[in-house]
Amino acid sequence: MNLKAERGAATRDKVLSIATRLFADRGYDDTSIETVLQESGLSRGALYHHYAGKEALFEAVLEATESAIGVKIAQAVQGITDPAAALRAGVIAWIRLAGDPVIKRIVLIDAPSVMGWERWRAMEERYSFGMLKAALERTGSVPPDFLDLHAHMLLAAVNESALLVARGGDHATAEAAVEEFLHRLLHHRP
Repeated sequence: MNLKAERGAATRDKVLSIATRLFADRGYDDTSIETVLQESGLSRGALYHHYAGKEALFEAVLEATESAIGVKIAQAVQGITDPAAALRAGVIAWIRLAGDPVIKRIVLIDAPSVMGWERWRAMEERYSFGMLKAALERTGSVPPDFLDLHAHMLLAAVNESALLVARGGDHATAEAAVEEFLHRLLHHRP
């Protein structure tokens, strides 16, 4: 990579790190481009060279966050050979991750409204929904004609559970209750 490309990548990484923290701490609506500029030391032109605006910056933050979640879930299921056990482990890993303030704010609260439902779902398809659907398919417990429907229903239950954990005051108790519910749900065979 040449020096200009390396500097560009370093600038993008720096801005993403700052924006991730600001969006997580303040939310999308209360994070201004001016604050990102002040904290990054970039000029407006330099920022807009990399990101077309606040929404594009948020989308990049969301994409990076979703990618990091995918890596963590993949690590949680690594080495698990039973597809049903891997599905359960992946779902439980997601529930535990949902308590992280960055994930809670960016992925669960702000993403659907900032991105709009269609664009948010398209990103979910590439990440969490796609992973969930593939894991469910590997279990062999759902007929192919119903795989998409079952994956959507399971994702709805899992995301609602994640929101309960993320918004609950006592995360440990909420996590344990949700894990027990999901354990029972995912042990049921059609």
